Amino acid sequence: MLHAQVIPYRLHFKETAVTSRARMTVKDTYILRLTDPEAHPGIDGIGEIALFRGLSREDTPDFPRALRHVIDNIGSIPLASIPQSSIRFGIETALLDLRGGGRRILFDTPFSASLQMIPVNGLVWMGDYPTMRRRLISKIEAGFTTIKIKIGGIDFEQELSLLRLLRSDFSERDLTLRLDANGAFSPADALSRLDRLAPFRVHSIEQPIRPGQLDEMARIVSRSPIPIALDEELIGVTPDAGKALLLDSIRPHFIILKPSLCGGLAEADSWIRHAVSRGIGWWATSALESNVGLNAIAQWVSRYAIRTCQGLGTGALYTDNFPSALRMRGESLALSPSCI
Repeated sequence: MLHAQVIPYRLHFKETAVTSRARMTVKDTYILRLTDPEAHPGIDGIGEIALFRGLSREDTPDFPRALRHVIDNIGSIPLASIPQSSIRFGIETALLDLRGGGRRILFDTPFSASLQMIPVNGLVWMGDYPTMRRRLISKIEAGFTTIKIKIGGIDFEQELSLLRLLRSDFSERDLTLRLDANGAFSPADALSRLDRLAPFRVHSIEQPIRPGQLDEMARIVSRSPIPIALDEELIGVTPDAGKALLLDSIRPHFIILKPSLCGGLAEADSWIRHAVSRGIGWWATSALESNVGLNAIAQWVSRYAIRTCQGLGTGALYTDNFPSALRMRGESLALSPSCI
């Protein structure tokens, strides 16, 4: 019989994390511990219920009560009936770990066996111009050839200056550039801003306008000089019919999958099937999870033939993250066998 324990945990950022929506110095999360003394004596499975405050639709006053209800009735509530993505993600991860012997090895893949690595993009958070420039240079010096820059949080002209500096030193052949607007543009000014960003030969831009404006997003995608990736737009869309309607209405170039926000691992698999059948590209990224959640996402995505850099290099953002077997090797993420 399953037993569950939830432990609240607060992560502290090494530097203030700034997006177009908020400034963050801490990230609250929950660690889930599952045991089953009869079926798996002496073993515990660990997962992360990675509620994203301020972004997730689950961030409501009712969340603690909903979480307690699930934990108190663990094993008797079908996973598919749990509406909260973060809770599903945590349970999926903990169950996989429990059934795998509590070794934090969730899937049998070459990555999990430390035989392959996952290419990831470097991440440059928003800040003032000197701070962003310093962060950008450090990522390039670390060996990253794909860099994602968060924009929309400082003056747009300064952001253009940063990109101009970048491209004066590194061509498109040397460095792949991704942008993430986090919905910072308005529908009225999005295309004009995309036109000004296009000369910097941008690989893609995530969520130029806020989610929930399907007609406006479809218009922008159809006319944008830069490929558009949907991110926050996927949050809360779990029925297959809803996924199909969203993708067919907007026709994005890419979708970005955050399992703890888009329905959990099984729902992320469903998103991939819908995207691939429509010729839409995809990659996975974290939602600032601790190393517990990051390990789960990395092993999950390693089941696929990875054709582009993933967004999984966020484990080093915190001063007090959990110990992990994940290691960066240049621009690739590896699972170190000596740490398992």
